[in-house]
Amino acid sequence: MRLALRTICMLTVAAFCSFGAADSALGQAPPAQTTKKPPSSPAAPQSTHYPILILAFGNDPNWSLRIGLKGPERLDRPGYPPIALDPTEVTHEAAVDSWTYHAKDSATGALVAVHLSREACADAATDPTGSPAPSTAKYAFRASVDHAQLSFMKGCARIAAELFPKINNQPDEEDDADKKKPPAPTITNFKNPVAVAYLNSAGSVVFSRGATKRIVAQSGTEPALSHNGKKLLYTRSDSKTGPDRTIALYDFDSGKSQELVHGLVRQAFWSPDDTHVAFLKAQDQAWQVWAFPAGMPETAAVFSPKAVTSLHGWVDDHTVLASDMENVYWLTVDMPQQIVALKDMYGPGFQIMSSDTIRVHPLNPDLLLVSADYATAPVGAPKDAMGLSAGFFLYEVRSKRRTTLSPPDQWGRAAEWSRDGLQVFYTRVVAGSPAATFRIFWDGTDVQRHVGGTGFVVGQ
Repeated sequence: MRLALRTICMLTVAAFCSFGAADSALGQAPPAQTTKKPPSSPAAPQSTHYPILILAFGNDPNWSLRIGLKGPERLDRPGYPPIALDPTEVTHEAAVDSWTYHAKDSATGALVAVHLSREACADAATDPTGSPAPSTAKYAFRASVDHAQLSFMKGCARIAAELFPKINNQPDEEDDADKKKPPAPTITNFKNPVAVAYLNSAGSVVFSRGATKRIVAQSGTEPALSHNGKKLLYTRSDSKTGPDRTIALYDFDSGKSQELVHGLVRQAFWSPDDTHVAFLKAQDQAWQVWAFPAGMPETAAVFSPKAVTSLHGWVDDHTVLASDMENVYWLTVDMPQQIVALKDMYGPGFQIMSSDTIRVHPLNPDLLLVSADYATAPVGAPKDAMGLSAGFFLYEVRSKRRTTLSPPDQWGRAAEWSRDGLQVFYTRVVAGSPAATFRIFWDGTDVQRHVGGTGFVVGQ
């Protein structure tokens, strides 16, 4: 049978009241002339998992965490995918009326401890559900979260039975039927891209906006769309035997193409405001980042003299992300702002290659999406013609937290963010079938085939 949400709320609140009454009674002197009666039955065991159905939250940094019937379930931070938690044990410190919930980060195995104490809390934290208003917010618990890979977080907590709308004591026929259905998507507020580009099975460059789809070039590589979804950059080989290439521009509104730069050039990217284009150019037997204002390719000049092997796009209007075989660099016009060793970023699970791609989250520059070959492939992972298995992972620069996002039973590469940052599009290769672009949410759920083709990029 099922417990109705109203009943759950009443039971939870009643539990809090009864425990509060018991705590008050412990602090009072017993009334005079009382007669002790022997217990009629053994004392009822006290739950070590109390309180339950709790929402904890705080700011600086902003975070929220749900504690369900079994313990911590999920940690949320703005700009990052939710972290699923596996509860372990809970300890109750009766003397100070506090509880410590222990858990593990299900993706990385990092230890997590959530501490709750029954004391009034009215700090600057904003309830992530929007109620009550921050100016009048007073909560029954003080909370803190210690995640081994993240910063220490503190805030408040409240009873939140409304966040756990369905609890079944006994399964019924409807539940059995529901188990056969695929799980509902966990991300519901995403926006499907309306301007995209990719390479079809014949190697032609396809530019699609809304319902209109055009083949803009019979051959090409490295498509890159402007953020307004109107202009496409791509690289075209000028010779079947030589290394010279051309970076070309296609304007969707006019339907015209334009050649921008020629020679040993590749990997062009639009700046976030679409006012500049950065690309790689070979100089003195080394690749450097060059750039020019949009519409003025003849003024192209060195952006950074640092020798690199790959360009991965812009971080902001003044910074690009590039790498060699040892490090990834945040490059400005004059010098690297930041350097991270690739061996630290990749860890033992992936191997470094010049064909790898690194993409900055469109709304959170701390979150990177990395496509690479596995050093040790997951069991059952498919391999390409070269015998390699490929996947992609998320990397948080500040915390150094790394989580594999690609499904273990797939070969996936060339992963790209959607503009809303909630979806990842990647090239999937399956033996005996043409390569295609698949979509996965940033929390690893709802894998779906999106379009036939490879090298998929998003404009809008």
